Amino acid sequence: MAEEDVAKREDIYAVTDSSTDESVGRGASSSSGEKAWFVVTSYSTHEAKVKENIERRMQSMGMGDLIFRTFVGEVEVPVLKNGEPTGKTKMKNLYPSYIFVEMIMTDKAWYVVRNTPGVTGFVGSSGKGTKPFPVPREQMEPVLKRLGIIDESMYDRYKVGDAVKIISGPFDNTEGNIISLDKDSGQVEVEIYFFGRPSRVTVEFSQIEKA
Repeated sequence: MAEEDVAKREDIYAVTDSSTDESVGRGASSSSGEKAWFVVTSYSTHEAKVKENIERRMQSMGMGDLIFRTFVGEVEVPVLKNGEPTGKTKMKNLYPSYIFVEMIMTDKAWYVVRNTPGVTGFVGSSGKGTKPFPVPREQMEPVLKRLGIIDESMYDRYKVGDAVKIISGPFDNTEGNIISLDKDSGQVEVEIYFFGRPSRVTVEFSQIEKA
């Protein structure tokens, strides 16, 4: 498996592992009445169908006030032949077997999702009728960014001077500090050290995460 794929899988494994951490349990109530992200499991290659099933049940059962966005980890990637681009693209699932659901965790919403055809469970539920804990915001953010999903609330966690890590593009895996942040354009100016000298680079907000 390529290093990039391993790194992406580690994101979701971190999400999975965090559900048993006591600090997460103390900080996130599964019945808080607030929107949160949850990770639903399914059989590999069935993710898109299960996503459709959840959305269909959400609409038919009038759950639009409790279940909001659903998505799978598919991105468009170039098709290569002998290491060279062919001009064609294909869809690749970065997180096989997972469906991401933004919802308010109530008894009814939990029942509707977990009894959707194709759903095998929730990440973060110990079973025996216990509801799962939501994915912590700081762990969900990198997943959303890799899939090109940006919420305005994400900007609240960043300010000038913050240490950040660039996660894609020519400066991938480089750390620096925010010089300026433009919410309207989605661009961030970061001061990094390049060949031992400070340099300013402009990247998209989706290309950074907290260092």
